[in-house]
Amino acid sequence: MDRTITSTSVAIVGGGPAGLMLSHLLALAGIESVVVEIRTRQQIEETHRAGILEQDSVRLLVESGVSDRVLRDGDEHEGIELAFGGGLHRVDFRALVGASCQLYPQTEVFTDLADAHAREGREVRFGVSDVTVHDVGTDRPAVFFTDADGTHHELRCDYLVGADGSRSTCRGAVPEASRAQYFREYPFAWFGILCEAPASAPELIYNHSERGFALISQRTPALQRMYFQCDPATDVADWPDDRIWEELQTRLQANGHTLHEGAITSTSVLPFRSFVQEPMRHGRLVLAGDAAHTVPPTGAKGLNLALADVRVLAEELERAIVRKDPSALDDYSVRALRRVWKAQHFSYWMTTMLHTLPEASPFDVRRQVGELTTLVGSTAGSSYLAEGYTGWPTAR
Repeated sequence: MDRTITSTSVAIVGGGPAGLMLSHLLALAGIESVVVEIRTRQQIEETHRAGILEQDSVRLLVESGVSDRVLRDGDEHEGIELAFGGGLHRVDFRALVGASCQLYPQTEVFTDLADAHAREGREVRFGVSDVTVHDVGTDRPAVFFTDADGTHHELRCDYLVGADGSRSTCRGAVPEASRAQYFREYPFAWFGILCEAPASAPELIYNHSERGFALISQRTPALQRMYFQCDPATDVADWPDDRIWEELQTRLQANGHTLHEGAITSTSVLPFRSFVQEPMRHGRLVLAGDAAHTVPPTGAKGLNLALADVRVLAEELERAIVRKDPSALDDYSVRALRRVWKAQHFSYWMTTMLHTLPEASPFDVRRQVGELTTLVGSTAGSSYLAEGYTGWPTAR
Protein backbone atom coordinates (compact mmCIF):
# COMPACT_ATOMS: atom_id res chain seq x y z
CA MET A 1 0.00 0.00 0.00
CA ASP A 2 1.36 3.40 -0.98
CA ARG A 3 1.59 5.75 2.00
CA THR A 4 2.35 9.42 2.31
CA ILE A 5 5.21 9.58 4.83
CA THR A 6 5.53 12.62 7.09
CA SER A 7 7.15 13.32 10.43
CA THR A 8 6.61 15.42 13.53
CA SER A 9 8.05 15.79 17.02
CA VAL A 10 4.96 14.47 18.81
CA ALA A 11 2.16 12.41 17.27
CA ILE A 12 -1.02 12.44 19.35
CA VAL A 13 -3.65 9.75 18.80
CA GLY A 14 -6.94 11.14 20.05
CA GLY A 15 -8.42 14.57 19.43
CA GLY A 16 -10.64 14.95 22.48
CA PRO A 17 -9.92 17.47 25.23
CA ALA A 18 -6.76 15.67 26.44
CA GLY A 19 -5.15 15.37 23.02
CA LEU A 20 -6.04 18.89 21.93
CA MET A 21 -4.91 20.44 25.21
CA LEU A 22 -1.57 18.64 25.00
CA SER A 23 -1.07 19.82 21.42
CA HIS A 24 -1.93 23.38 22.50
CA LEU A 25 0.52 23.35 25.40
CA LEU A 26 3.28 21.90 23.22
CA ALA A 27 2.71 24.62 20.64
CA LEU A 28 3.16 27.26 23.36
CA ALA A 29 6.55 25.66 24.08
CA GLY A 30 7.47 25.73 20.38
CA ILE A 31 7.09 21.97 19.90
CA GLU A 32 5.42 20.64 16.76
CA SER A 33 2.70 18.01 17.01
CA VAL A 34 0.05 16.37 14.84
CA VAL A 35 -3.28 15.11 16.23
CA VAL A 36 -5.27 12.31 14.59
CA GLU A 37 -8.85 11.50 15.62
CA ILE A 38 -11.26 8.90 14.24
CA ARG A 39 -14.36 11.00 14.95
CA THR A 40 -15.26 14.12 13.02
CA ARG A 41 -15.39 17.42 14.85
CA GLN A 42 -19.16 17.48 14.38
CA GLN A 43 -19.55 14.01 15.91
CA ILE A 44 -17.65 15.03 19.03
CA GLU A 45 -19.58 18.27 19.40
CA GLU A 46 -22.89 16.44 19.09
CA THR A 47 -22.00 13.96 21.84
CA HIS A 48 -23.31 15.52 25.03
CA ARG A 49 -20.92 15.09 27.94
CA ALA A 50 -21.31 16.52 31.41
CA GLY A 51 -18.52 18.51 32.98
CA ILE A 52 -17.52 19.79 36.41
CA LEU A 53 -14.14 21.53 36.15
CA GLU A 54 -11.78 21.80 39.08
CA GLN A 55 -10.30 25.22 39.76
CA ASP A 56 -6.94 24.27 38.15
CA SER A 57 -8.71 23.01 35.02
CA VAL A 58 -10.44 26.37 34.70
CA ARG A 59 -7.13 28.19 35.15
CA LEU A 60 -5.48 25.97 32.54
CA LEU A 61 -8.08 26.87 29.90
CA VAL A 62 -7.87 30.58 30.64
CA GLU A 63 -4.19 31.13 31.38
CA SER A 64 -2.97 29.02 28.44
CA GLY A 65 -5.00 31.23 26.11
CA VAL A 66 -7.49 28.59 24.96
CA SER A 67 -10.53 30.67 25.92
CA ASP A 68 -12.07 32.57 28.80
CA ARG A 69 -15.55 31.40 27.79
CA VAL A 70 -15.55 29.04 30.76
CA LEU A 71 -15.70 32.13 32.98
CA ARG A 72 -18.39 33.84 30.92
CA ASP A 73 -20.65 30.88 30.09
CA GLY A 74 -19.80 28.46 32.88
CA ASP A 75 -21.67 28.32 36.16
CA GLU A 76 -19.51 28.62 39.28
CA HIS A 77 -20.47 26.23 42.06
CA GLU A 78 -19.19 26.95 45.55
CA GLY A 79 -20.58 23.76 47.06
CA ILE A 80 -22.78 20.70 46.71
CA GLU A 81 -25.81 19.35 48.56
CA LEU A 82 -25.66 15.94 50.21
CA ALA A 83 -29.22 14.65 50.58
CA PHE A 84 -29.73 11.86 53.12
CA GLY A 85 -31.60 10.98 56.30
CA GLY A 86 -34.64 13.06 55.36
CA GLY A 87 -32.90 16.36 54.57
CA LEU A 88 -30.33 18.30 52.55
CA HIS A 89 -26.91 19.26 53.90
CA ARG A 90 -24.72 21.75 52.03
CA VAL A 91 -20.95 21.33 51.83
CA ASP A 92 -19.59 24.87 51.35
CA PHE A 93 -16.37 24.59 49.33
CA ARG A 94 -15.60 28.28 49.49
CA ALA A 95 -15.91 28.48 53.26
CA LEU A 96 -14.03 25.23 53.84
CA VAL A 97 -11.09 25.41 51.43
CA GLY A 98 -11.44 28.77 49.65
CA ALA A 99 -12.13 27.14 46.29
CA SER A 100 -14.92 26.43 43.83
CA CYS A 101 -15.56 24.43 40.67
CA GLN A 102 -17.20 25.32 37.38
CA LEU A 103 -20.16 23.62 35.73
CA TYR A 104 -19.00 23.61 32.10
CA PRO A 105 -19.79 20.65 29.82
CA GLN A 106 -16.92 18.65 28.34
CA THR A 107 -18.40 19.33 24.92
CA GLU A 108 -17.75 23.05 25.44
CA VAL A 109 -14.16 22.38 26.55
CA PHE A 110 -13.64 20.47 23.31
CA THR A 111 -15.18 23.28 21.24
CA ASP A 112 -12.91 25.87 22.86
CA LEU A 113 -9.83 23.75 22.16
CA ALA A 114 -10.87 22.93 18.57
CA ASP A 115 -11.51 26.63 17.92
CA ALA A 116 -8.07 27.50 19.33
CA HIS A 117 -6.40 24.99 17.01
CA ALA A 118 -8.32 26.28 13.99
CA ARG A 119 -7.46 29.86 14.96
CA GLU A 120 -3.73 29.06 15.16
CA GLY A 121 -3.70 26.77 12.11
CA ARG A 122 -2.47 23.71 14.02
CA GLU A 123 -2.73 20.31 12.39
CA VAL A 124 -5.63 18.17 13.58
CA ARG A 125 -6.80 15.30 11.36
CA PHE A 126 -10.43 14.63 12.27
CA GLY A 127 -12.41 11.77 10.74
CA VAL A 128 -9.49 9.42 10.02
CA SER A 129 -9.77 5.62 9.96
CA ASP A 130 -7.64 2.46 10.17
CA VAL A 131 -5.47 3.92 12.95
CA THR A 132 -2.61 1.64 14.03
CA VAL A 133 0.62 2.32 15.91
CA HIS A 134 3.96 0.74 15.09
CA ASP A 135 7.56 0.51 16.29
CA VAL A 136 6.67 1.74 19.79
CA GLY A 137 9.86 0.17 21.16
CA THR A 138 12.10 2.17 18.81
CA ASP A 139 13.35 5.77 18.62
CA ARG A 140 10.94 6.52 15.73
CA PRO A 141 7.47 5.18 16.47
CA ALA A 142 4.76 5.65 13.85
CA VAL A 143 1.03 6.11 13.39
CA PHE A 144 -0.57 4.65 10.27
CA PHE A 145 -3.99 6.01 9.32
CA THR A 146 -6.25 6.72 6.38
CA ASP A 147 -7.33 10.31 5.95
CA ALA A 148 -10.92 11.36 5.37
CA ASP A 149 -10.19 11.64 1.62
CA GLY A 150 -8.86 8.07 1.44
CA THR A 151 -5.14 8.94 1.47
CA HIS A 152 -2.99 6.48 3.43
CA HIS A 153 -0.48 8.04 5.82
CA GLU A 154 2.57 7.00 7.79
CA LEU A 155 3.33 9.59 10.47
CA ARG A 156 6.75 9.15 12.07
CA CYS A 157 7.52 10.91 15.33
CA ASP A 158 10.01 11.31 18.15
CA TYR A 159 7.30 10.67 20.75
CA LEU A 160 3.89 9.03 20.48
CA VAL A 161 1.02 9.95 22.83
CA GLY A 162 -2.04 7.78 23.28
CA ALA A 163 -4.93 10.04 24.30
CA ASP A 164 -7.46 7.84 22.54
CA GLY A 165 -9.90 7.06 25.31
CA SER A 166 -10.94 4.00 27.26
CA ARG A 167 -10.83 1.74 24.18
CA SER A 168 -7.30 2.89 23.44
CA THR A 169 -5.40 1.45 20.49
CA CYS A 170 -2.16 2.80 21.95
CA ARG A 171 -2.63 1.15 25.33
CA GLY A 172 -2.85 -2.23 23.63
CA ALA A 173 0.52 -1.61 21.95
CA VAL A 174 2.32 -1.87 25.29
CA PRO A 175 3.64 -5.46 25.66
CA GLU A 176 1.86 -7.42 28.36
CA ALA A 177 5.14 -8.07 30.17
CA SER A 178 5.78 -4.32 30.42
CA ARG A 179 2.50 -3.28 32.04
CA ALA A 180 0.36 -3.85 35.10
CA GLN A 181 -3.39 -3.35 34.90
CA TYR A 182 -5.72 -2.72 37.83
CA PHE A 183 -9.45 -3.05 37.26
CA ARG A 184 -12.68 -2.95 39.23
CA GLU A 185 -16.21 -3.28 37.86
CA TYR A 186 -19.05 -2.07 40.07
CA PRO A 187 -22.36 -3.93 40.46
CA PHE A 188 -24.44 -0.92 39.48
CA ALA A 189 -24.74 1.72 36.77
CA TRP A 190 -26.32 5.15 36.27
CA PHE A 191 -29.53 5.64 34.33
CA GLY A 192 -29.01 9.10 32.86
CA ILE A 193 -31.46 11.55 31.35
CA LEU A 194 -31.38 14.94 29.70
CA CYS A 195 -34.62 16.85 30.20
CA GLU A 196 -36.08 20.19 29.17
CA ALA A 197 -36.89 21.75 32.52
CA PRO A 198 -35.75 24.56 34.79
CA ALA A 199 -33.01 23.72 37.29
CA SER A 200 -34.25 21.83 40.33
CA ALA A 201 -31.46 23.24 42.51
CA PRO A 202 -28.73 25.90 42.18
CA GLU A 203 -25.96 23.32 42.79
CA LEU A 204 -25.54 19.57 42.38
CA ILE A 205 -27.47 17.28 44.71
CA TYR A 206 -25.89 13.94 45.65
CA ASN A 207 -28.84 11.96 47.00
CA HIS A 208 -28.66 8.83 49.17
CA SER A 209 -31.81 6.79 49.72
CA GLU A 210 -32.88 3.24 50.52
CA ARG A 211 -33.89 2.88 46.83
CA GLY A 212 -30.39 3.86 45.70
CA PHE A 213 -28.36 6.88 44.69
CA ALA A 214 -29.46 9.82 42.50
CA LEU A 215 -27.56 12.83 41.16
CA ILE A 216 -29.28 16.06 40.16
CA SER A 217 -27.12 18.23 37.92
CA GLN A 218 -27.60 20.98 35.35
CA ARG A 219 -26.58 21.56 31.76
CA THR A 220 -28.11 24.96 30.91
CA PRO A 221 -30.88 27.05 32.51
CA ALA A 222 -33.39 25.11 30.37
CA LEU A 223 -31.70 21.69 30.04
CA GLN A 224 -30.94 19.45 33.02
CA ARG A 225 -28.91 16.29 33.53
CA MET A 226 -30.07 13.73 36.11
CA TYR A 227 -29.06 10.19 37.05
CA PHE A 228 -30.27 7.41 39.28
CA GLN A 229 -28.54 4.20 40.31
CA CYS A 230 -29.69 1.13 38.38
CA ASP A 231 -28.69 -2.41 37.46
CA PRO A 232 -26.04 -2.50 34.67
CA ALA A 233 -28.37 -4.71 32.61
CA THR A 234 -31.17 -2.11 32.63
CA ASP A 235 -32.82 -1.56 29.25
CA VAL A 236 -33.86 2.06 28.68
CA ALA A 237 -36.80 0.79 26.59
CA ASP A 238 -38.37 -0.50 29.81
CA TRP A 239 -38.45 3.00 31.27
CA PRO A 240 -41.11 5.36 29.88
CA ASP A 241 -40.91 8.96 31.00
CA ASP A 242 -43.54 8.67 33.73
CA ARG A 243 -41.70 5.75 35.33
CA ILE A 244 -38.40 7.66 35.22
CA TRP A 245 -39.91 10.70 36.92
CA GLU A 246 -41.64 8.58 39.56
CA GLU A 247 -38.34 6.92 40.44
CA LEU A 248 -36.38 10.17 40.62
CA GLN A 249 -39.07 11.97 42.60
CA THR A 250 -39.38 9.09 45.09
CA ARG A 251 -35.65 9.10 45.77
CA LEU A 252 -35.42 12.87 46.21
CA GLN A 253 -38.67 13.28 48.14
CA ALA A 254 -37.32 10.85 50.73
CA ASN A 255 -34.98 13.72 51.63
CA GLY A 256 -37.52 16.52 51.35
CA HIS A 257 -36.80 17.72 47.79
CA THR A 258 -39.09 17.81 44.74
CA LEU A 259 -37.79 18.03 41.17
CA HIS A 260 -38.99 20.18 38.29
CA GLU A 261 -40.13 17.84 35.51
CA GLY A 262 -40.05 18.29 31.74
CA ALA A 263 -39.72 16.49 28.43
CA ILE A 264 -36.95 13.87 28.48
CA THR A 265 -34.80 14.24 25.37
CA SER A 266 -32.16 11.56 25.97
CA THR A 267 -31.69 8.41 28.06
CA SER A 268 -28.66 6.16 28.57
CA VAL A 269 -27.15 3.62 30.95
CA LEU A 270 -23.60 4.33 32.15
CA PRO A 271 -21.64 1.37 33.59
CA PHE A 272 -19.19 1.96 36.43
CA ARG A 273 -15.56 0.90 36.15
CA SER A 274 -12.22 1.79 37.67
CA PHE A 275 -9.05 1.10 35.69
CA VAL A 276 -5.36 2.03 35.83
CA GLN A 277 -2.47 0.90 33.66
CA GLU A 278 1.04 1.31 35.02
CA PRO A 279 3.43 2.69 34.03
CA MET A 280 1.95 5.38 31.79
CA ARG A 281 5.08 5.26 29.63
CA HIS A 282 6.64 2.55 27.48
CA GLY A 283 9.71 3.66 25.56
CA ARG A 284 8.64 6.66 23.51
CA LEU A 285 4.95 5.87 23.88
CA VAL A 286 3.07 7.63 26.68
CA LEU A 287 -0.58 7.40 27.70
CA ALA A 288 -2.85 10.15 28.97
CA GLY A 289 -6.44 10.47 30.15
CA ASP A 290 -8.87 7.58 29.74
CA ALA A 291 -6.30 5.64 27.72
CA ALA A 292 -4.40 5.15 30.98
CA HIS A 293 -7.14 5.27 33.62
CA THR A 294 -10.87 5.58 34.19
CA VAL A 295 -12.82 6.42 37.34
CA PRO A 296 -16.48 6.24 38.34
CA PRO A 297 -18.18 9.56 37.59
CA THR A 298 -19.32 10.13 41.19
CA GLY A 299 -16.38 12.38 42.08
CA ALA A 300 -16.30 14.31 38.76
CA LYS A 301 -12.65 13.39 38.20
CA GLY A 302 -12.45 11.94 34.65
CA LEU A 303 -11.96 15.07 32.53
CA ASN A 304 -9.99 16.81 35.27
CA LEU A 305 -7.55 13.90 35.52
CA ALA A 306 -7.04 13.98 31.75
CA LEU A 307 -6.25 17.70 31.81
CA ALA A 308 -3.93 17.24 34.78
CA ASP A 309 -2.13 14.44 32.90
CA VAL A 310 -1.40 16.54 29.85
CA ARG A 311 -0.35 19.56 31.87
CA VAL A 312 2.37 17.40 33.43
CA LEU A 313 3.10 15.57 30.17
CA ALA A 314 3.70 18.83 28.29
CA GLU A 315 6.32 19.81 30.87
CA GLU A 316 8.10 16.46 30.70
CA LEU A 317 7.96 16.25 26.90
CA GLU A 318 9.54 19.69 26.72
CA ARG A 319 12.35 18.47 28.99
CA ALA A 320 12.77 15.30 26.92
CA ILE A 321 12.88 17.13 23.58
CA VAL A 322 14.97 20.15 24.57
CA ARG A 323 17.48 18.10 26.57
CA LYS A 324 17.22 15.08 24.25
CA ASP A 325 16.58 12.93 27.32
CA PRO A 326 13.68 10.43 26.95
CA SER A 327 14.09 9.39 30.60
CA ALA A 328 12.27 12.59 31.58
CA LEU A 329 9.07 10.72 30.71
CA ASP A 330 9.63 8.43 33.68
CA ASP A 331 8.92 11.47 35.84
CA TYR A 332 5.67 11.99 33.95
CA SER A 333 4.43 8.53 34.84
CA VAL A 334 5.38 8.91 38.50
CA ARG A 335 3.86 12.39 38.84
CA ALA A 336 0.67 11.54 36.97
CA LEU A 337 0.05 8.26 38.79
CA ARG A 338 0.39 9.95 42.17
CA ARG A 339 -2.68 12.04 41.34
CA VAL A 340 -4.47 9.19 39.55
CA TRP A 341 -4.48 7.02 42.65
CA LYS A 342 -5.63 9.90 44.85
CA ALA A 343 -8.51 10.39 42.42
CA GLN A 344 -9.24 6.66 42.36
CA HIS A 345 -9.54 6.67 46.13
CA PHE A 346 -11.71 9.79 46.17
CA SER A 347 -14.04 8.46 43.47
CA TYR A 348 -14.28 5.04 45.14
CA TRP A 349 -15.01 6.66 48.51
CA MET A 350 -17.74 8.90 47.11
CA THR A 351 -19.24 6.00 45.16
CA THR A 352 -19.35 3.48 47.99
CA MET A 353 -20.58 6.05 50.51
CA LEU A 354 -23.57 7.09 48.39
CA HIS A 355 -24.63 4.01 46.39
CA THR A 356 -26.57 1.01 47.67
CA LEU A 357 -24.89 -2.32 46.96
CA PRO A 358 -27.21 -5.03 45.59
CA GLU A 359 -26.68 -7.24 48.65
CA ALA A 360 -26.86 -4.36 51.16
CA SER A 361 -28.64 -5.12 54.43
CA PRO A 362 -30.65 -2.55 56.41
CA PHE A 363 -27.55 -2.26 58.63
CA ASP A 364 -25.42 -1.31 55.61
CA VAL A 365 -27.84 1.44 54.56
CA ARG A 366 -28.04 2.87 58.08
CA ARG A 367 -24.25 2.71 58.39
CA GLN A 368 -23.95 4.85 55.23
CA VAL A 369 -26.29 7.42 56.80
CA GLY A 370 -24.04 7.38 59.86
CA GLU A 371 -21.00 8.02 57.68
CA LEU A 372 -22.71 10.91 55.88
CA THR A 373 -23.88 12.37 59.18
CA THR A 374 -20.33 12.21 60.53
CA LEU A 375 -19.00 13.82 57.33
CA VAL A 376 -21.28 16.86 57.31
CA GLY A 377 -20.90 17.29 61.08
CA SER A 378 -17.12 17.47 60.87
CA THR A 379 -15.18 20.43 59.52
CA ALA A 380 -12.22 18.14 58.84
CA GLY A 381 -14.40 15.60 57.01
CA SER A 382 -16.23 18.21 54.97
CA SER A 383 -12.91 19.87 54.13
CA TYR A 384 -11.54 16.60 52.77
CA LEU A 385 -14.53 16.29 50.45
CA ALA A 386 -14.25 19.95 49.41
CA GLU A 387 -10.52 19.68 48.73
CA GLY A 388 -10.89 16.50 46.68
CA TYR A 389 -13.87 17.79 44.71
CA THR A 390 -12.34 21.16 43.78
CA GLY A 391 -8.99 19.54 43.03
CA TRP A 392 -5.51 19.11 44.47
CA PRO A 393 -2.61 21.25 43.25
CA THR A 394 -0.27 19.60 40.75
CA ALA A 395 2.91 18.66 42.60
CA ARG A 396 6.38 18.28 41.12
